[in-house]
Amino acid sequence: MSNLSEPPAAPVVPTGGSLEKLREHIGAAARIDRAAALDAWLTAIFPSHLPGVSLLAVGGLGRRDCAPYSDLDLVLLHSGTAGIDRIASALWYPIWDARLGLDHSVRTLPEALSVAHDDVKVALGLLDARHVAGDPALSGELIAASSDQWRRTAVRLMPQLKEITTSRWASHGELAFLLEGDLKEAAGGLRDVTILRGIGRAGVADTMRPAVRAAGLRLLDTRDALHLAVGRRVDRLVAQERGAVAELLELDDGDALLRRVAGDARTVAHAVDDAWRAADRLRAGRRRGQMPGSPTRRPVARDVVEQDGELVLARTAIGPVPDPALSLRVAAAAATVRLPIARATSEWLAAFSPPLPNPWPAAARAALVSLLGSGPGLLPTWETCDRYGLIDAWLPEWARMRSLPQHHPVHRFTLDRHLVQAAYEATAYAREVDRPDLLLIGAFVHDVGKGLEGDHSIVGAPIAAEIATRIGLPPADVATIEKLVRLHLLLPDVATRRDLSDPVTISSVAEKVGDSATLDLLHALARADSHATGPAAWSDWKGRLMAELVSRVHTALDTGELPEPPAPDPELLEGDLPAVHLDGDRVAVAAADRRGLLGAVAACLAMHRLDVVGANASTVDGRAIVEFFTQPRYGSPYDPVALAADLRRVAAGDVSVTQRLRARAMSARGGTAEPRVVWQRDVATDAAVLELRAADSAGLLYRVATALDEAGAEVRAARISTLGGDVVDAFYLVGPWSEQAERDRVTAAVLAAV
Repeated sequence: MSNLSEPPAAPVVPTGGSLEKLREHIGAAARIDRAAALDAWLTAIFPSHLPGVSLLAVGGLGRRDCAPYSDLDLVLLHSGTAGIDRIASALWYPIWDARLGLDHSVRTLPEALSVAHDDVKVALGLLDARHVAGDPALSGELIAASSDQWRRTAVRLMPQLKEITTSRWASHGELAFLLEGDLKEAAGGLRDVTILRGIGRAGVADTMRPAVRAAGLRLLDTRDALHLAVGRRVDRLVAQERGAVAELLELDDGDALLRRVAGDARTVAHAVDDAWRAADRLRAGRRRGQMPGSPTRRPVARDVVEQDGELVLARTAIGPVPDPALSLRVAAAAATVRLPIARATSEWLAAFSPPLPNPWPAAARAALVSLLGSGPGLLPTWETCDRYGLIDAWLPEWARMRSLPQHHPVHRFTLDRHLVQAAYEATAYAREVDRPDLLLIGAFVHDVGKGLEGDHSIVGAPIAAEIATRIGLPPADVATIEKLVRLHLLLPDVATRRDLSDPVTISSVAEKVGDSATLDLLHALARADSHATGPAAWSDWKGRLMAELVSRVHTALDTGELPEPPAPDPELLEGDLPAVHLDGDRVAVAAADRRGLLGAVAACLAMHRLDVVGANASTVDGRAIVEFFTQPRYGSPYDPVALAADLRRVAAGDVSVTQRLRARAMSARGGTAEPRVVWQRDVATDAAVLELRAADSAGLLYRVATALDEAGAEVRAARISTLGGDVVDAFYLVGPWSEQAERDRVTAAVLAAV
């Protein structure tokens, strides 16, 4: 059934060699060459002398922009040919044998048009259809008919296409703001370029302007380089591949690559937004054609009206000298009513709005607070304003922060989006503070020091104060904003790394915060910041720790007295030993006083795939008591019967159990980052704090606790703070630990265990 008894080998792409060789496979010319080579190969394996059968390429191959390891999207078209299944198998199997990805369909012309009539994804795919082999007349008939059908049905299919697109965006996020985005599926990615091409082919809007075409080509180049760097099909640009991809594209570094991708994704996303609005206006116009009447204008705010689902300026707004606060007021109105600002209005504001005076007038400041506190409308409105350069006019510092990568695995967004997201998250806590306006502004500027040399909290505080002064806040409020930025990490750091029952912890935080109003602002800001950072930056346990810390500091600030430390669980002080209590994420064990209990229980928890987020150890009336707070490593709850049985055996000193757990836990050593030990003194009442900063791995707490025990260090409490793939574990070691030699000895033991 084939032209050749032995099908030729499929075109291959090298995965090694010099940069110059790999670069030959990047770019529009290389993509066209790949398509030509694949066309020739497919023609060679296509069954010959079959009238009424043709092979068409769709997708990337159809457009001749396929990446090095893209799937082949093929349609086998026939006119009712007998034995078409056998013909298809003879074609598909050589493709599979060549280890090429394949997305295929077998259809007659009426079947293809029928599916495309109701399925917008199929309809879009056929717009890229290109004849490869077989009957060219049959292919040409489908290409012409599908294009004509799309022009006639596209407006009807637009809501379906928009729903599919919105769902995809919700799953994959916005490429412009993600640190590890999907170049194809994320908003502003290559899938959206295909959608723009389809909307343009329907005559709905001029979608493929030069800037969009250029952005699409650069995104294709980036995907080519990513495929070559990894050696397989992959569309998500993860952090560890950015450097190699940047080198292939001859960019300075991974940060330069990320900023270029962000700019291109923004261009594509903006074009998609414009296209949807054009489609909505077209559909609305057709409805008005059935029900005569001119578009209505509805007042929304001072100088702002709604027209055709967009916000435009009222006629009274355009005077000889425009109000400097006008752009902010328009933005605040758009975000509040969740309607887009018309393109012409955005362009007019960018061109004719005069600079804001220093300090800002009260109307401008009020509009900024309204914008930051508008909730779901904030993000799209802010992006529109940024698109037209309005943000740079309000905040000169914004240009430095735009698309700035954040090099920490817990962060999911670039810096600019993180700041806007933090303001959005802060609205959830606005009713918990005395000054919600300062909370919103503080959340928006809390990380302005990132990207500069030094501790970003310290470096950013005077920058935030300068911004607060410029927007017209009084000196007392400026001082509060400066303090919020300087201390925005205080509560999460102390809550997760310090013993909250220690009076020194509480008095130290109270002294730094100064008053209850500021404490409430910091608490709200810390939660907003964590949620804006990403899932790895927040947990229920972290929330409970911060709430406990804030409650105890409130007591100290309001009464001037330090709260009493919590009493030990009375159930652990009575009854037979060993005693085991399991209560959700809390695991408590009491045993006859002996060394090594903390490490042994930690190993047991690691064996049951429980991560430890906090631990306390104490000795009361001859009883050793350890209390752990845990969370499942993989999300599945533990088996309480099996865990309790193992804990009792460990607490009773069963050596065989300990050895079994030790062997398996020690095998979990991992991580390539260089571990570090830092000693913190004068932060505890009766102990020195040893902080271990290292890569996370199962059984780490067991290994370190065992090493401390063998070194003769008594652990009173431990706080485990996991940040992505890293941990900062704090161990309260009883005693002054003033001798450097002793600290060095214990440090060496801990590092050896890691």
